[in-house]
Amino acid sequence: FFKSPMKDFGYDVEDHRAVDPLFGSPDDFTELIHEAHARGLRVLIDLVLSHTSDTHLWFQEEREVRGPSSADRYVWANGPAEGGLPNNWLSIFGGPAWTYEPRRQQYYLHNFLESQPDLNFHNPDVREEALSVARWWLERGVDGFRLDTVNFYFHDQELRNNPVAAQRDQQVVSEGNPYGHQDHRHDKNQPEVCEFLSDLGELLDEFPGTIALGEIGAVRERALGLMQQYQQPGRLQLSYAFDLLSARFSADHFRAFIAENSGPAPPVWRCLAFSNHDVRRSATRLDASGQNPEVVASMALALLLTLRGTPCLYQGEELGLTEAEVPYERLVDPYGIAFWPEFKGRDGCRTPMPWSPDEPHAGFSSTTGESWLPVAEEHREQAVERQELRGDSLLQLSRELIKTRTHRAALHSERIDVLDNEGPMLAYVRGQGEAALLCLFNLSAESPAFFPPDAWREAETLHQGGEVSTQSEDNAWHFGPWSWRIMASPSDEG
Repeated sequence: FFKSPMKDFGYDVEDHRAVDPLFGSPDDFTELIHEAHARGLRVLIDLVLSHTSDTHLWFQEEREVRGPSSADRYVWANGPAEGGLPNNWLSIFGGPAWTYEPRRQQYYLHNFLESQPDLNFHNPDVREEALSVARWWLERGVDGFRLDTVNFYFHDQELRNNPVAAQRDQQVVSEGNPYGHQDHRHDKNQPEVCEFLSDLGELLDEFPGTIALGEIGAVRERALGLMQQYQQPGRLQLSYAFDLLSARFSADHFRAFIAENSGPAPPVWRCLAFSNHDVRRSATRLDASGQNPEVVASMALALLLTLRGTPCLYQGEELGLTEAEVPYERLVDPYGIAFWPEFKGRDGCRTPMPWSPDEPHAGFSSTTGESWLPVAEEHREQAVERQELRGDSLLQLSRELIKTRTHRAALHSERIDVLDNEGPMLAYVRGQGEAALLCLFNLSAESPAFFPPDAWREAETLHQGGEVSTQSEDNAWHFGPWSWRIMASPSDEG
């Protein structure tokens, strides 16, 4: 919500200490914090530090300077004498990560749009300003930060070429994007990030109860190691990667995920997210057939809220919203426009939140005319107002699952034990002893049989979604497509 020309929806920041008039005024923000705190809610803001807008005062000053300077607050470089770019680094949004500035007669680095030049975190003035911005908002009452692209803060100062990736990245970027073919060893993931996060941690310590959550855009194999470094005491409290936001979603995927995060090294207490503003919605992404969106959505919610870690629920997932189809002429995401039609961008998960089915813009906004993205007509039937009236709605189930998450000690424990099982059924026990919970998920459109441990045959069912049959001659429980069950011992009072 910072002041921005909005070429990337506010991720191109012009002034970190100003509220963009699109969203209100500084007084409106103060009122938001006050009203949230009065309701027992805490507010994190999305802090974008790795880059700015090209309209930022710093960049406007530096683009006029001729030649390199030790005071550079952005990453500037000369091309080779024979011509060409400084190196082979690529932009996530397509094309080279370098753009030539004729006034300065040098190239500048941008990992995203060319209107988003990357800051030079090797410059102490940049680090000092980043901490100053964080302090400024903490003093205004925010309870912490979601740190955008935290592993992008530093670059290799030798500007070495990235090698070819041994395996194409299918998590951070879309298929067909050349960015996924490089091993991003030098343009991000640098060790200096840890020192800056320690400095940020010292600042947060001055404001008790505040936290920092880092977004780590790295391949699965590297992301876990970065989390272990970034979440050492005194740095980040939470972080998330894209391994749970990727298209892969199967029992084998989660068995591997749980094993990786429960290995011999001290496990990281992760932030868990299946959906956010960068990926297709769960109900569409997880079921390729598109036949069971509501059941798939309920299964995803139950899985998210029972895994080990802190869940992060993206708006609309509690309603079971599907990915909206946005026509090309209504696209606003530069990423989708650049890679259309193979990749349609991120607009489909960013359409207005439906509150009231019969209101303009589904009650999201009272403004006249078109909303910034069209409301999907199918989302109107899933609006909050409709689901409030149904006792069996996904919204009501979401609330019940969150209560279970809050009040069951097993779901706050470090303990997660995967049962020895093959095929599409994922089965694990959270916690231990009489307070333990058995969590069963059919992550497929098949209808597999599951043979529960004898100790759990008479257990109490807390929540269930889809079709589950326990009456069979073979003593197996039969799970319909995308069905699930959460169970507790009858002696456990929660």
